[in-house]
Amino acid sequence: MKITQLLFLGCATVFLSCSRQTEDSSTKIKGSWQLLSATTNDKGKLTVTDFTKDQRMIKIINDTHFSFLRHNLSAQAVAAERFDAGGGRYNVKGDEYTEFLDFFKDKNWEGKTFVFKVHFDGDTLIQTGVEKVPEAGVDRIITEKYLRIKGE
Repeated sequence: MKITQLLFLGCATVFLSCSRQTEDSSTKIKGSWQLLSATTNDKGKLTVTDFTKDQRMIKIINDTHFSFLRHNLSAQAVAAERFDAGGGRYNVKGDEYTEFLDFFKDKNWEGKTFVFKVHFDGDTLIQTGVEKVPEAGVDRIITEKYLRIKGE
């Protein structure tokens, strides 16, 4: 009887450890992220911005909302370009991450929805999507690379 119980317990342990589900995007995306770079494709013109020099931007994603903060570190930056912030609701379905920008310094961007494809490479979040804001003259593809901020 004890051998049967031990065998059952051993099989159950192996089954549970093998059937453990991998973390999906909706779980992996939560946390604090530092933007490393952004590549925009604006009608075929590629622009790469390095966010590790003269500026810092972080994105914070919790269970229901995201927010971002960008601080220009350059002493030469004019006041209007020194700080940006925004945020809102989001949802994730598979590899599709959708942001609903409820708050932003530039009112042209508020109320817009942005859909991205996301994937993870270790502690790096890579998101690609279309930024379309006719009121601001923006219609481009953007790819952003974020590094998870340690200590979470």
